[in-house]
Amino acid sequence: MTAKIGGAATSKVIARMTAPTGIGSSLAALTAPGDKPAAVDLGQIRAQYVAADLAERSGVVKYPSIQVYCEKVVNDLKEKFRSFSGRVQMSVEVRHSQDRLDGLQQALELYTDAVTAVLSAGRGDWGDGMFYGGGYEVGFGAVKSGGKNFIQVAKITFEIGVSRN
Repeated sequence: MTAKIGGAATSKVIARMTAPTGIGSSLAALTAPGDKPAAVDLGQIRAQYVAADLAERSGVVKYPSIQVYCEKVVNDLKEKFRSFSGRVQMSVEVRHSQDRLDGLQQALELYTDAVTAVLSAGRGDWGDGMFYGGGYEVGFGAVKSGGKNFIQVAKITFEIGVSRN
């Protein structure tokens, strides 16, 4: 049952990110007129928990890359007669790479802000017994070599409440 719940939560997050009101519209709202950040298409958002260097070795990766995955499933049994009543800890990793260090951090922050804007707009009931309260945590990693020359990763973690029979 936990694998189904983790997979269902991952699907819900990806559906929110790829919706018309998802990352694309958030990027448009966050950028100044005349600025054009690289657009995020459906192929750049994946339901995978894979290291950046391994993903690059396995095939062509287009940046920015967004990885969505379930880190932890906790059944608290808060509701007495439910088979599952707890929370799912989700992660969204935003990976950005470019050939120069200049502007890498700013671009990563822009894409991260777009993801958190989608999450903030999605507070409430997500259907199928899932709900999102609105809290999240963002962690930024150090710049490393990889990708197009330099790569940096931001990790957004949040919890989704789940109540199912």
